[in-house]
Amino acid sequence: MRVDLFDFDLPPERIALRPASPRDAARMLVLNGDATRDCVVSDLPAQVRAGDCLVFNDTRVIPAQLEGRRGDAKVGVTLHKRLGPRDWQVFVRNAKRVRPGDVIAFADGVEARAGERDADGGMALSFLGDEPVELLLERAGQMPLPPYIASKRPTDARDRDDYQTMFAREPGAVAAPTAALHFTPRLLAALDTAGIGHETLTLHVGAGTFLPVKADDTADHRMHAEWGRIDAATAGRLNAVRAAGGRVIAVGTTSLRLLESAADADGLLRPFEDETRIFITPGYRFRAIDGLMTNFHLPRSTLFMLVSALMGTGRMQAAYAHAIAAGYRFYSYGDASLLLPER
Repeated sequence: MRVDLFDFDLPPERIALRPASPRDAARMLVLNGDATRDCVVSDLPAQVRAGDCLVFNDTRVIPAQLEGRRGDAKVGVTLHKRLGPRDWQVFVRNAKRVRPGDVIAFADGVEARAGERDADGGMALSFLGDEPVELLLERAGQMPLPPYIASKRPTDARDRDDYQTMFAREPGAVAAPTAALHFTPRLLAALDTAGIGHETLTLHVGAGTFLPVKADDTADHRMHAEWGRIDAATAGRLNAVRAAGGRVIAVGTTSLRLLESAADADGLLRPFEDETRIFITPGYRFRAIDGLMTNFHLPRSTLFMLVSALMGTGRMQAAYAHAIAAGYRFYSYGDASLLLPER
């Protein structure tokens, strides 16, 4: 399938640099079958049904962005995937200046040794010393804002809270599951009152989520791997929701990708603890979910391909054109969409 089918023009002023305040005041474009509605996130209890269940990703973003030096050369490092207690797969800015065996010096005495390059475009990095890597990152790292925000303003203290969801519990993500950034305790209480349940799972979002699709055809794109887990009890409760006639609605593409990875051919969820490289494009048959709440995604991205698979490419192109014309805010700190396909 041609990648240019998923292209569109986005004015740069539509890219949100800060989240809405309060979080549930963000706008929400609702696509329910053929109907389109302009709402706000706090309207969510009225847009879904009693008996439905929202599924959140409880991963916690770590300070995974580091700036350092290899000799006189400036080097930027973004952690991607943990390989061991002290070892990470990373993406390196100015990577040509770094060879296997080189030591990169970061802030506050934190050092790491470069390893071999890999097929995903990154390299291995081993942190030196005896202190837990988590403490080293707290000292030397910054919140890993997406490049389309970080290129427009520096990371600051506000991002430590702004770029973390209320469900964040399991450390390991280097990018936030941004659809859940819109949720507040007040909204969750309103959903509970309306009879709408919620569950959590864990998928550690990697930096590969921001990698562009460089291929001209989706068949030639290599999808990045991310580790996730859904336990037997959670899978059983979600299976019971659908058996009772309720809908499973993923909050975020990360939750959706893990649910689909954990589902068997009949749509039953099984316990899952592994990496997933699932790549969802139009033609995919969804097995585990009945809807999706998500932010607005980049043109030509795997995530825009995913929402096009759920709702139809033409439908999503028209919805995004409406959102742009109506002043919706895009990307990680931007507004939301609720996608409820006809079944």
